[in-house]
Amino acid sequence: MSTIQDLARRWLPKSWADSMEQESRHWIIECPECGNYKSVWDAGGIRWKAKSYGKRIRTHCSQCGQTVWATVDYYAELPEDETTTV
Repeated sequence: MSTIQDLARRWLPKSWADSMEQESRHWIIECPECGNYKSVWDAGGIRWKAKSYGKRIRTHCSQCGQTVWATVDYYAELPEDETTTV
């Protein structure tokens, strides 16, 4: 858990913190080069009550080793295999 996630968990009411984690897990960061993906929560971030279309972030992909402009999209249904990581 990242520092910001830890602080949010400590200071927010439990129901809010649980909602924040659940929603952050539905936001997926995906590498455009190799298709590798990871949830925003697993990447150490928080994305709660957010709305966006076509959002991209600059990140290093642990799978292909490249620095890329990865897409960040919301998935109502999580991918079956959450073991892959960006």
